[in-house]
Amino acid sequence: MLIKIASIAALGLFAVAVHELPDLKIGDALPAAEVKMKNVDGNMKTLKDLVGPQGLLVIFSCNTCPFVIGSEGSAGWEGRYPEVMAFAARFGVGVAVLNSNEAKRADGDGFAEMQTRYKEMGYSGAYLLDEAHRVADAFGARTTPHVFLFNKNMKLVYKGAIDDNVADAGQVKKHWLKDAVSHMASGEPVDPATTRNIGCSIKRVAQEH
Repeated sequence: MLIKIASIAALGLFAVAVHELPDLKIGDALPAAEVKMKNVDGNMKTLKDLVGPQGLLVIFSCNTCPFVIGSEGSAGWEGRYPEVMAFAARFGVGVAVLNSNEAKRADGDGFAEMQTRYKEMGYSGAYLLDEAHRVADAFGARTTPHVFLFNKNMKLVYKGAIDDNVADAGQVKKHWLKDAVSHMASGEPVDPATTRNIGCSIKRVAQEH
């Protein structure tokens, strides 16, 4: 199950060396807040546009990774997205899902496929095409999924994984992201503020320097 999809995802993990990416710290400001990205509705949006009264949840995701969409023996996390999105909205937190898989635009992660996925999976909020993975690079996002939660002052309060069981939503024991949202909205400390993100590498392309 988890071991199987982990072995799949390990192929080509981190095409860009980890040391070349920043590592956002708790308390850091929302990066790339004004970069315009194309939403599935055809409109251009920035992360700053999507911040709710209590903050913003950013999920780096895609249409193709088994940690997102599931595989034999594993549900994947995407089936929990609608619930997480609705939960965040109830607490006044905006949601932005970003597809940064530039190297797979012609292989399942193109804009048309994103539009289809948004409808099929019952997403809410925005699903944005992160062209040339500019925003993912600014965040230092490594995997799909990789989540980042910012408060109303656009400061990072949580980063990492959605919960502790990619294979089976019914067996989740630690609802890290939901707990972080509710604690943040209530003015309580978020603990843990960082968990280990697990998933496929974001499929980057080589950049000219």
